[in-house]
Amino acid sequence: MNDPQHLTCGQTLLEHISASLALFQVRTQEASLQHHAAVALAIVDLGCGADVYGLPAHSTWSLEAALILTRRSAGLENHAGQWALPGGRLEPGESPEQAALRELEEEVDLRLDPGRILGRLDDFVTRSGFLITPVIVWGGPRQTLTPNPQEVSSIHRIPISELLRPESPILDRIPESDNPVLLMPVGNSWIAAPTAALLYQFREVAILGKQTRVAHFEQPHFAWR
Repeated sequence: MNDPQHLTCGQTLLEHISASLALFQVRTQEASLQHHAAVALAIVDLGCGADVYGLPAHSTWSLEAALILTRRSAGLENHAGQWALPGGRLEPGESPEQAALRELEEEVDLRLDPGRILGRLDDFVTRSGFLITPVIVWGGPRQTLTPNPQEVSSIHRIPISELLRPESPILDRIPESDNPVLLMPVGNSWIAAPTAALLYQFREVAILGKQTRVAHFEQPHFAWR
């Protein structure tokens, strides 16, 4: 183990997230291949700066670190124009980790080797019938990203600080469900579950070191199809 006094902010963040994931007991579920998808929570754009929102005093890494999110292309058959994490269905013989890395390259032109995988979060079953396996990936600094226009209309780097806003998460009630819809505020807008649920669990588990579960959170009506 490196001396924390001599770690760069990126190394410190990597160690912090790796240690948090090592303590987390992932919950998996069974899914048929045609209904099993993987998404990548890829951490990029590292810099050094001050801590905010009550993170541990020993942390020296910056919240300039960000996750890659996309807006889905308007021409897609399902969930066109919605916020999404890079990802898609597993191909025959693929693991969720392999699928997440493949989709990162296909959607945003970010090629990473398997050694960049840090771990998983809980599987999440969507109202549209998919089981999503979230894979956390170490992307590193200053990555050049290029959208695949067939799948992605735009690429966004969402700072981790946005996930730690005091008003997050927003819980909304709908008459069709006993469980609240989970929303994560970003900028002047918000992101809805299922993507928001995965972002919230990333915040709780990887950043804050908690054992928070999100499978029970509801999704808004537009995500049910």
